[in-house]
Amino acid sequence: MPRFAYLPLAALAPLLLGGCLAKTALDIVTLPVTIASRGVDLATTSQSEADQKRGREIRQREEQVGKLQRDYGRQMAKCQDGDRNACEQAHQSYAQIQQLLPGLPVEPN
Repeated sequence: MPRFAYLPLAALAPLLLGGCLAKTALDIVTLPVTIASRGVDLATTSQSEADQKRGREIRQREEQVGKLQRDYGRQMAKCQDGDRNACEQAHQSYAQIQQLLPGLPVEPN
């Protein structure tokens, strides 16, 4: 084939490949911005995520207070039967409950 037969293909190549090159150039230029925005998203906590975390912590405290209150009731029953060790355990359970209560929300009546 003669050399000038490839000339039309060579002339069309930039037009056909131009979009591909432009897209690649745009991707390269915007890459730092994309990486930075992803980093900010990972580093910050949204309000809904913070609310979920707070709710989870409150539920865990409520469960712990409930367990301590059940233990306290059993220990007080034993204490009233004359078990001094149970009286001391009841005192400790009560103190733990008092420490946890300020961290719980107040339920409206």
